[in-house]
Amino acid sequence: KKEALLPEIPPDIVRHCRWSLKQNPSKDVFEECTRVVHNYLSKDPFEEYQESPYFSQFLQWKWLERQPVTKKTFRHYRVLGKGGFGEVCACQVRATGKMYACKKLEKKRIKKRKDEAMALNEKRILEKVHSRFVVGLAYTYETRDTLCLVLTIMNGGDLKFHIYNLGSPGFDEQRAVFYAAEVCCGLEDLQKERIVYRDLKPENILLDDHGHIRISDLGLALQIPEGEMVRGRVGTVGYMAPEVINNEKYTFSPDWWGLGCLIYEMIQGHSPFRKFKEKVKREEVDRRVKRDPEQYSAKFSEDTKSICRMLLTKNPSERLGCRGEGAAGVKQHPVFKNISFSRLEANMLDPPFCPDVSTLPSGAGV
Repeated sequence: KKEALLPEIPPDIVRHCRWSLKQNPSKDVFEECTRVVHNYLSKDPFEEYQESPYFSQFLQWKWLERQPVTKKTFRHYRVLGKGGFGEVCACQVRATGKMYACKKLEKKRIKKRKDEAMALNEKRILEKVHSRFVVGLAYTYETRDTLCLVLTIMNGGDLKFHIYNLGSPGFDEQRAVFYAAEVCCGLEDLQKERIVYRDLKPENILLDDHGHIRISDLGLALQIPEGEMVRGRVGTVGYMAPEVINNEKYTFSPDWWGLGCLIYEMIQGHSPFRKFKEKVKREEVDRRVKRDPEQYSAKFSEDTKSICRMLLTKNPSERLGCRGEGAAGVKQHPVFKNISFSRLEANMLDPPFCPDVSTLPSGAGV
């Protein structure tokens, strides 16, 4: 076979790439380089590839990809956790060896609780969202007894475990702000699809092996039609926004309130309106949420205190993120002054903490 010369990337494109990496890094930096290489590969190299055994192997993979997905598509391993409708176990695609988490929703339990709509809603929502910061849906299938969602596997545990079980409760500010920035990006991606999440709390934020987070468990999420508002008293006690408790109409305001609760808990080591393991009635927690100001200890810097106050504003029309600026306004808060969101979204920032997966108990990740 003849020796094919690799294409030379034009110097002006190389200079632009170098400048962009320093000044404005993003996933689009190498777009022009990609175009040059693609044009080159589409000619002689592709013809040679089609004549090679690698192309035959590729066609075999594509054939496998088109086969119906069933329980036999996967090897099933240990249980990672349990939820309201069933268990979550680790699974592996037999053809590729890739690992996932399989969320099994028991049909009898769903029918008994009359939650068929909720189970199907999670599937529909996951199909619409493609985000580095939200757990992804890879496959779906059903058996006689279960509906199965095959999701991104997150082996690093949830934030609740890390807040309360490793040393004194809470995180240092750098770590809390990094997680808050990634959650903010996840909420932004959901809101681009007009999805309100409605259940933001530490146990629903999962870490991967490298220490990046994803939002999980979208059972209460809802897609809001353009120009409309919704109402619904759903969520978790202590994390629901005042407008949710009052059964008022809203769009995305409950999620910015939830981010405020999350940042507060990551810094303080307990949620803003109920201390960890405090025994208090639901009605009292709801009263605190609607009436009481949150208390700030010396753990909070001026910036973390400021963003919590702005996100935990009782009136949703005055809350940060709800005044027409959305996620862009939240990202501009001084607490994120050391976060480059363009680098974060391009997966170019290293997390401040990498979990030791071997030390996590069963059920700490999904």
